[in-house]
Amino acid sequence: MRQFEYKPPRVHSGELRTPINFYQYAPNEGPLPGEGEQKILFNAWAKVDEVWMKDLELAKQNGTASDLTITIRDPQPDYRPTNKHYISIDDPYYRDNRYNVKHVQPDMQNKDFIKVVAGLVT
Repeated sequence: MRQFEYKPPRVHSGELRTPINFYQYAPNEGPLPGEGEQKILFNAWAKVDEVWMKDLELAKQNGTASDLTITIRDPQPDYRPTNKHYISIDDPYYRDNRYNVKHVQPDMQNKDFIKVVAGLVT
């Protein structure tokens, strides 16, 4: 029989250090085309991961080199991110960039968190 060995969780609350905002766009008022931020839907602390170096060549081929994986606490029924929502990250390296939510999945190793995959909006 195999001996039980404690393995600490991969993500814990101490790693959620970056404030992020989820919001949605709305069409601009008036005759001019375009969109603008409508309202902030949810604020959270997150762990932001970029594409790993080992996956960088594959990401370049797929055109996903600017994608991010964002881990946040599961907001339960209060908020559910969808692909119609956008993310702004309050960090000097990401401040002027906007990211569109591509995919949302629960973290199967730790049910307290969800993972959001977001792509850079150009």
